[in-house]
Amino acid sequence: MASFNKTVLVLGATGQQGGAVAAHLLTDGWQVRAFARDTSSKAAQALAQAGAQLVSGDMGERTSLDAAMQGVYGVFSVQPPIWEPSDASTTVEIQLGKNVADAAKDARVQHFVYSSNSGADKQSRFRYFAKWEIEQYIKSLGLQATILRPSGFMESYVSPFYGVQNGTLAEATNPDVPAKCIAVDDIGVFAMLAFKHPDKFLGKTIEIAGDALTPPSIAAALTRATGRPVNYVQIPIETVRQHNEILARIYEWLNGDGYEVDFPTLRNLHPGLMNLDTWLEKKGKAMFEVLFRSNQASE
Repeated sequence: MASFNKTVLVLGATGQQGGAVAAHLLTDGWQVRAFARDTSSKAAQALAQAGAQLVSGDMGERTSLDAAMQGVYGVFSVQPPIWEPSDASTTVEIQLGKNVADAAKDARVQHFVYSSNSGADKQSRFRYFAKWEIEQYIKSLGLQATILRPSGFMESYVSPFYGVQNGTLAEATNPDVPAKCIAVDDIGVFAMLAFKHPDKFLGKTIEIAGDALTPPSIAAALTRATGRPVNYVQIPIETVRQHNEILARIYEWLNGDGYEVDFPTLRNLHPGLMNLDTWLEKKGKAMFEVLFRSNQASE
């Protein structure tokens, strides 16, 4: 399908996923309408310089969504996860997702791509999960849609939460359980491909990841890439539970049945899909160097 003169509205355009989606759509020749609360931010201005049309709005306000969707071919929808263990915060995320879907339905959007989360259907068995509720709502509206379910982000390993800056990979995943991960950039590619090849993506729910490695293997990859020793340290589930009940349940699920990813099919759709080593070489190593410098400066 030719992309010229076809406009896609990208929600969360200044965030990680939305930014990656907008960038790949622009590179592929699409018209991008970037939806953001603050169009004066550096991220928004960078998108404008790359050719995106900026629109200011809030997913909590239908009027701004309705205005932004006028005349668009497609919509990329993503809502930030809310980790607070409360039904109230989940309800907020669900409402935002429903607002976007409702506006798309009324605007007669031809292709709606929603970014959910890995194993959303299975996660709904042990928690009230916003992304699963939004998935179900999208289907109930009869939208022409593709649902992408990204695994954990490779970029997350740069977070101080994992402790790599101190030489550890602190994880609650069991040492023999492969942890699936994906580069945010590849989420952007899959979304672009969904719009470009609706015959391959419309009506489908796809689990997406770029790699699946045990925590010790991840630590070894980080050691090779950074030149610094990184050792896997397992965090007891009960320690996680003391801080976040939902996160503890997620780790219990991942250590048990978890979810499946069809890597051969994904690589057929996206031959350039990065594994962890490739991401570390192309982007991750530089990100870890920034983390290490920041850690040294704070000591």
